[in-house]
Formats: sequence, structure tokens, C-alpha cells
Amino acid sequence: MSDKVRMARQFIQALPHSEALGMTLEELEDGMAVISMPYDARFVGDPQTGVIHGGAVSALMDTTCGAAVMSHPTSPSSTATMDLRIEYLRAATPGQAIRTKATCYHVTRSVAFVRATACDDDSDNPVATATGTFMVEGHK
Repeated sequence: MSDKVRMARQFIQALPHSEALGMTLEELEDGMAVISMPYDARFVGDPQTGVIHGGAVSALMDTTCGAAVMSHPTSPSSTATMDLRIEYLRAATPGQAIRTKATCYHVTRSVAFVRATACDDDSDNPVATATGTFMVEGHK
């Protein structure tokens, strides 16, 4: 495991919101991250439907995108979200975990560019997609 991947893994595991939301880092390699969040009644936005609140999905997507940036081979030692545009395509299915995959596809001296998709068990029908830019420091 590279030092960048190790640092990214430690960073994610230390985030209080990651622990509170039950996020699990499933994959982390050069510029790609996959993080899942279990279904939990505490995260429900509408008790009548049982659908997870968009804020929990947003936090999952932001964290996954940041992890992808930090694991990029030429990426920085630190990063911060500059802009994250999330398009909610449908409600997540109640009772199912949500899994986000993010890819950091380009890094400049000061900005990293990321794409992400969040899915429940129906991976052919995403819950949300995101594009974002992240500030980077210490870029090689």
C-alpha cells in the first residue's frame, strides 16, 4: 500500500461524521475510492417512506470524492472541497446500503477534479451522481 493510500485511509477513518454515519471504506487505490453507508433509521429523512435523507448521501459522496483525491498518485497531502454538484436521480430504496464510487480524473497545481456515483442494490440505476473540484496542497 502506498503512503498516499495509507494517509487517505487514516484520514477517512478519523472523520467523526464518517464514524457517525457508519461509513466503511471498501476500496482505495490510485485516484479511486469506494465507500459504503448502511441503511439506518437514524438517517431517514421521511419517516413515512423510510428514505435516507439527502444530507447523509451528500456526506457520503463528499467523503468518497475527497478520498479519491487523496489517493491519486500525484495528489496532495491534504484536500478540501471547493465545489460539489450532486444530482439526485431517485430515492434510495429503504433498507438498502448506499455505496459511492469516486474517481479523481485530473489534478492541476491547485485543483483536483472528481466524478462520483452513488447506488443502492440496483447498481444500474444510480441514486445520485456528482462532479466536484477539490483544493489541493502539496501537489507534485
